[in-house]
Amino acid sequence: MNLSSDLKAFEGRIGHSFSDPELIVRAVTHSSVSSATRADNQRLEFLGDRVLGLVMAQALLEDDKTAPEGTLAPRYNALVRKETCADVARDIELGAVLKLGRSEMMSGGRRKLALLGDAMEAVIAAVYLDSGFEAAQAMILRLWGPRIKAVEEDARDAKTALQEWAQARGETPPRYVETSRSGPDHAPVFTITVELAGGHTETATAGSKRQAEQAAAKALLTRLETK
Repeated sequence: MNLSSDLKAFEGRIGHSFSDPELIVRAVTHSSVSSATRADNQRLEFLGDRVLGLVMAQALLEDDKTAPEGTLAPRYNALVRKETCADVARDIELGAVLKLGRSEMMSGGRRKLALLGDAMEAVIAAVYLDSGFEAAQAMILRLWGPRIKAVEEDARDAKTALQEWAQARGETPPRYVETSRSGPDHAPVFTITVELAGGHTETATAGSKRQAEQAAAKALLTRLETK
């Protein structure tokens, strides 16, 4: 099986040349275009999620040899969550090589967080099945490298921290309000305002409600902590 030119270029971006080209083709095939003779990437996604988890757990243990489990767990979650997988997928332009059905393509599937995150996990599994754990580990560490070093800041759950700040002062938990939504259905933009009972507020905008809430909480925490 000969790979198309765009998949050959993609091999270069991930730093792996497939001995079995069918694996990478399956990894980038979404269920919207699969058939009885054309497997999608869902089973690979299942496997890739587990491979990523093992690599990240080991990397975190080696990066900080004294951190307790309570410190490692949020760092781990920050590195393996779907948003991070999608960010890595964007870095390597995975969306450009996804094989999608017409409806998914028309609705902006190449940019959807869930599709990109799932496909990234499928690519990890494809490399693992093609060349073993060490090859998959090397690719993951290469693509995630800067994020592993910066994960302590990324792992801080701003919403939890803000709630703890409020509770420590006898206030009710923060309230999050969606103040606007714009953009097309396939690429919405949410604006969220966080409010504290004491009158403090902050607003943030992002491509998902979760990200906007976290950004608003982080901005408010930063302002409160510098007072």
